[in-house]
Amino acid sequence: MPGEAAPFRLGVNYWPARTAMGWWPRFDTGEVGRDFRLIGQAGMDSVRLFLRWEDFQPVAGRVDHDMLRRLVVVADTAARAGVGIMPTLFTGHMSGVNWLPAWALGPGTRDQRFRTVTAGKVVEGTAPRNWFTDPEVAAAQALLATEAASALAGHPALLAWDLGNENSNVVRAPSLGSAQRWLATMTSAIRRADAAAPITIGLHMEDLEEDRHLGPREAAEACNFLTMHGYPIYARWARGATDELLVPFLARITRWLGGGKDVWFTEFGLPTAADDNADPMLVGENAAARYTGAVLDGLREAGCIGAMLWCFADYDAALWSQPPLDEAAHERSFGLWRANGSPKPVAAEITAHAGQPRLAPPGDDWIDIDADAYWEQPGVELPRLYGRYVHHRPP
Repeated sequence: MPGEAAPFRLGVNYWPARTAMGWWPRFDTGEVGRDFRLIGQAGMDSVRLFLRWEDFQPVAGRVDHDMLRRLVVVADTAARAGVGIMPTLFTGHMSGVNWLPAWALGPGTRDQRFRTVTAGKVVEGTAPRNWFTDPEVAAAQALLATEAASALAGHPALLAWDLGNENSNVVRAPSLGSAQRWLATMTSAIRRADAAAPITIGLHMEDLEEDRHLGPREAAEACNFLTMHGYPIYARWARGATDELLVPFLARITRWLGGGKDVWFTEFGLPTAADDNADPMLVGENAAARYTGAVLDGLREAGCIGAMLWCFADYDAALWSQPPLDEAAHERSFGLWRANGSPKPVAAEITAHAGQPRLAPPGDDWIDIDADAYWEQPGVELPRLYGRYVHHRPP
């Protein structure tokens, strides 16, 4: 209807419970259909999914067209379920592991934070080739971007393209210019096949805590909208694991640093335990549901395009001995549904928030610094501004 407010988008990040990051080689059309119907029936309208890089581009100069056909099947399935998709290219970093094709690695030492997995195995003595400075890797990425965009150009389920998941956890741009050139190359590659689909890039909280040369200000120059990911369990300066103000704060900071560009918060959530658990990373399922409802309210009040939960389902116990779940036990239980398909309390909370209109962004008078000064010491300014945000919020 003319004048009707745009909807506040509500969605989820997707890997199947049965296969997790091994989804594409073990693809099951029926499984995707069942999962997407659950998502739609819960009131969600969008799904962010991930093109694991080595599956879609096993060698630098060739894209796997069987995988592209599976991607089209996913899009067709989403359309039937009434949900849109946001495919994420060059994945890349995921759940504490960097999943990379062998050709995208070179000699080097292991990253102390994140293991590299290639062909199902943790590899040592290698490092990711930096696509911001390595023309062969960037050219390969551009090829994948063009062919993937061509496969889905004009598809009714396509919401936007995401240029990677938390890319700075794989490689960092050594300079502002290298980040800008890479963004221009990737957006142009998509535009060669699709002139209309929106483009974004999956930024995360660490891109606000440190100037990695590709943050909100750079993304805003090249992308149609900004995205951000954030979790209180990963923020030392949060007010605990269920700090419901942290995520809306990050959304508002992202918009401010991006010059007012719209923000879609595409990752937030909590890993859960069914009851009291000694692991400080896990919270009870009911507490997680309350947290989710409060965060959704806060993101809507922040004027966001929408929100996406991490993630669709807990992972089957058969996967727990494999990376990343072997070392990151908390990654096993972020799901809105349990691995057996039963919903957690958070699923009802999401349904209760579905169908709401988007709100206009509020003012940010509590920000008492300009963006240039912020980037002189972002690791200091971000938690300081959070303190001001919490203090200045109305009761």
